[in-house]
Amino acid sequence: MGEIVTVDIGGTHARFAIAEVKDGRVVSLGREITLKTAEHGNFSLAWEAFAGRIGRPLPRAAAIAVAAPINGEAIKLTNNPWTIRPALLREQLGVDSFILVNDFGAVGHAVAQVGPEHLRHLCGPDIPLPPEGVTTIVGPGTGLGVAHVLRRGRHSAIVETEGGHVNFAPLDAIDDSILVRLRARYRRVSAERIVSGPGLASIYEALAAIEGQPIQPLDDKSLWTVALEGSDSLAAAALDRFCQSLGAVTGDLALAQGAQGVVIAGGLGLRLAKHLPRSGFRQRFVAKGRFESRMARLPVKLIIHPQPGLFGAAAAFAEAHA
Repeated sequence: MGEIVTVDIGGTHARFAIAEVKDGRVVSLGREITLKTAEHGNFSLAWEAFAGRIGRPLPRAAAIAVAAPINGEAIKLTNNPWTIRPALLREQLGVDSFILVNDFGAVGHAVAQVGPEHLRHLCGPDIPLPPEGVTTIVGPGTGLGVAHVLRRGRHSAIVETEGGHVNFAPLDAIDDSILVRLRARYRRVSAERIVSGPGLASIYEALAAIEGQPIQPLDDKSLWTVALEGSDSLAAAALDRFCQSLGAVTGDLALAQGAQGVVIAGGLGLRLAKHLPRSGFRQRFVAKGRFESRMARLPVKLIIHPQPGLFGAAAAFAEAHA
């Protein structure tokens, strides 16, 4: 097939690279160039800036992952003022073909194609992901992304879902306290309210109330920093509870999807790489009553590819044009 431009557009940054695809696979991924979305009026202007940075004509094919649902005549990105109109992209970008995928859908395509060197073992049996059947993908970040890969022979189907919006299911008295606090704020409490970047603050506030301690005025970024460093005992306890909840939610989703393997992804995945194996993640993951032995047999991996969005968008294009 040859070269394509692959793009991963988030709220703050747009990442670009040149990828080579052939026979439905990504052969190589070039050096990433990151642009701030706030410094460009729209996507096509950022595209031109990327072309100027690499100093060569761009390939006439594009794979574009965006942080938004792919539907309608205009795609409005989350936390980003850009609007993308698919009907105009060929003309605006000067391409003959392109594909648009949701950003977490791109992660699903990355999981389907990356080599074992980009998948780190977390728990369960240390075996490869299954060559057939379902692999569940769960990604905590700003929200909670959920998808799955269905492998059949040489082909993989990536299914994006809204699984992060299932109801949060408390498993003990502390979970009950977290749920009570959140229910006073929201009519319905989804798993994403707890198992996402902002969810750590909700857990932290609930633990502070249980301990009778004042809540420190920390923004999300600062709270995550002290939690990961372990420099604040209450924040560290909230982090362990977060990992437990992630394990419980991931296990529920894997059970619901009939998974034979699981991958943790998302913006927080790599940041939690050292914490998940020594936390209560696995205990909550397998704690599914009479299905506990089945859950214990599932390999759970962490995707550690440095640019899963760029790689995954390119993989989606390669699959579509195989």
